[in-house]
Amino acid sequence: MLSVAGRFPGVVLVGMAGLGSFSAAAQPASAVAPKGPLILGVYAQGSFIIAHTPAVKHLAVSHPTGLELNVQRQTNGSEPWHAWYKYPKIGVNLVYYDYRNPVLGRSYASSIYLNKSILRTARHELNFRLGTGIAYFPVRFDLATNHKNTIVSSRLNATLQLRLEYDVAVAEHWGLLLGLALNHYSNGATTKPNFGINLPTVLVGFNYHQQRPFQPLAINPATDEPADLGHNFLDLSTSIGWKQRNESDRRKYAVNSVTVMGGRRINRKSNLVVGLEGFYDRSLLAQLQDTTRTGEALPDVKKAGVFVGHELLFGRLAFGSHLGFYVYNPYKSNKFYYERLGLKYHVSDRFWGSVDLKVHRGAADVVELKVGTTL
Repeated sequence: MLSVAGRFPGVVLVGMAGLGSFSAAAQPASAVAPKGPLILGVYAQGSFIIAHTPAVKHLAVSHPTGLELNVQRQTNGSEPWHAWYKYPKIGVNLVYYDYRNPVLGRSYASSIYLNKSILRTARHELNFRLGTGIAYFPVRFDLATNHKNTIVSSRLNATLQLRLEYDVAVAEHWGLLLGLALNHYSNGATTKPNFGINLPTVLVGFNYHQQRPFQPLAINPATDEPADLGHNFLDLSTSIGWKQRNESDRRKYAVNSVTVMGGRRINRKSNLVVGLEGFYDRSLLAQLQDTTRTGEALPDVKKAGVFVGHELLFGRLAFGSHLGFYVYNPYKSNKFYYERLGLKYHVSDRFWGSVDLKVHRGAADVVELKVGTTL
């Protein structure tokens, strides 16, 4: 199950903000392709809270209700990757939840998402949605006034959505939507306690389709293959993140990394990567100073690791997943391996940024804000 500690690696994430900017390359001014049709939606949501750890059982007693508004743009073939993924939709939503519990209060969230078609006919659509964004919780954990709120310890949190949707036409432009979803809210261990909220959800609502059935643009086969297919690349990057050690120490400690990563584009949708990186986590130094006797030599808290991974490509955006192993780890504050999930966006052919979640055994370690260059 997901937990605030980030047991669904996605928290990732936290920043799918580049999703709305999917693009393989800018179109020439003289050949701008028409934009795809819009879909507008409004849905009611009903949920319950999963008691994924004993520390949140006292809060898993209410049945939160919510309302969602969203707008989606249907990709139409103006970029080659649209056809490679069978013309998904790109959307943004606003989600309101009332948790029916004064300890938790309410939440307000906005997500950017990709809606992938599984089945599509003139009247029926079955889609899978994956999205992430930012949520605001007015009510949060406070040791003096709200110590029972072990789920939400910061007002700003990441949100992750997984959803299966069925849309059936009930009129020329209108569709009835039924769905099953899992909504997750977490701060990625930047503040503690960090147990998070997992909300299995049923939803019902309506979509207004600007065009139905959808008709894609004609594709030019000559431009369908990516220019860098079969090419190698080298990335250099550095990152910064912040984390809190525990509930009693409210300070935020900086965590830095430097990475050298090599890769190769193996097909339209994928890069394979391998890399070497170093980490400096200042919270570990504070932890050692608290637990070590005066005068005792402290082990080095710096770490180095090697990793292998995959990047799933959507034009300039990539969804990355890494599995790493520590090769230098004098202070063994964690297991010998780590995972990472993240979103990487190329602002140009040379420069990129990413938001990553580094994880130890399914528990969030730190959210990394990364900048890099491709050589």
